Amino acid sequence: MKWKSLALGLLAAAQSAASLRFVMYIDEYHTQGLPDSSGTAGISHAVMGFAKSTLFNSDSPQPWTPFEPIDTMRKRFSSDTKLLVAIGGWGDTSGFSEGAKDETSRERYAKNVKAMVDEHGLDGVDIDWEYPGGNGEDYKDIPNEKKTGEIETYPLFLAALRKELGKDKLISVAVPGKRGDMIAFTKEQGPKIWESVDMVNVMTYDLMNRRNNVTTHHTSVKGSLDSIKAYEEIGLDTQKINLGVAYYAKWFETKKDAGCDTHPLGCEVAELEDAKGKDTGKSGALTFEKGTMGEPSKDLKESTDGSCGFGKGKCPNGACCSQYGTCGTTDAHCQAGCQSDYGTCKGISLIDSWRRAEKDGVTDEDAGGQYYFDKEVNLFWTWDTAPLIKRKFKDIVDAEKLGGVMAWSLGEDTLKWEHLHAMQEGVQERS
Repeated sequence: MKWKSLALGLLAAAQSAASLRFVMYIDEYHTQGLPDSSGTAGISHAVMGFAKSTLFNSDSPQPWTPFEPIDTMRKRFSSDTKLLVAIGGWGDTSGFSEGAKDETSRERYAKNVKAMVDEHGLDGVDIDWEYPGGNGEDYKDIPNEKKTGEIETYPLFLAALRKELGKDKLISVAVPGKRGDMIAFTKEQGPKIWESVDMVNVMTYDLMNRRNNVTTHHTSVKGSLDSIKAYEEIGLDTQKINLGVAYYAKWFETKKDAGCDTHPLGCEVAELEDAKGKDTGKSGALTFEKGTMGEPSKDLKESTDGSCGFGKGKCPNGACCSQYGTCGTTDAHCQAGCQSDYGTCKGISLIDSWRRAEKDGVTDEDAGGQYYFDKEVNLFWTWDTAPLIKRKFKDIVDAEKLGGVMAWSLGEDTLKWEHLHAMQEGVQERS
């Protein structure tokens, strides 16, 4: 009986060790309709975003204030789900650059991060540096050649965090999916990076962004697999890898008369970014949430406080509802991202275009991606579907023996929860 109990215990331990991680980001910008623990089964790690990267550079740091109380956030998940905080995010790199530059700054930064983790009773931190070595939002203001030192200091920065946090706290990193952005992830530096982290969240999405010249999938089976292979090539243990999934569709305006109706993939896009690296408003994302894609109420009332959108109201006659849910008449309200369900639009109605895309979307079976070209308004759409997510489990997670999956972000899938459910099923089937 004793040996039988031991054998059962070892079997249970082996099964537990073999279970896939399911990492879920929860961001401060998409908090409407977040579920309780009954809707988050299988999520092993929850990551709250974001703490500003600059919070940890001084000897007297400012406190981090969570967008939701830690106790409330923990109750959204199983009692054994680990809770981390993400530091940084897109466009927030200055604190990392400053914090990583020398031994003194690294020690100070790590000490301050540990103090925050201890204060809030967190299980670890996620370093979302986009990106060490360059190609971030500020790549025109601070050219990559001025960030070459970060290739050396990035692993030292992570090592300082590990030393201060110890082995009992988790450290994860969010890393780029596009090979061109993997500047700091070299064969020489890779092993130095990996030894300090418990897991690596590969952003296998946004593989097309506003710096592309022609259309392609922003996420696909082939594209995601190529990203994973890139990290394997520089020594990353696949058991530390979490495959990323995005809970949003992306859209890009194409050049007129470019022939995209006959060859929607590889078709020339409009100028998506200006000479200074700024967004021209001709590309963007649409999240799979009720507030973005939900049908408006039939008895929609006119807004009295200037707000508009799902659950709020419509704008007065002649006013436009901006993508940020405010009424007005400026180009910012009436052009890119304008919500035609809740006001006038002078430019493209994204929601109308999306409804055509969702209805008539095309599956690229070879690449494993979903797309649609809307010839009415010259928009190219690219997104993930539940069947394609399931295919990623088989063709990537299983084939490459990955340790887990990751999604951005929970509050962006509230319309039908279909992407979340596809991932939950994939994890459950492998547990």
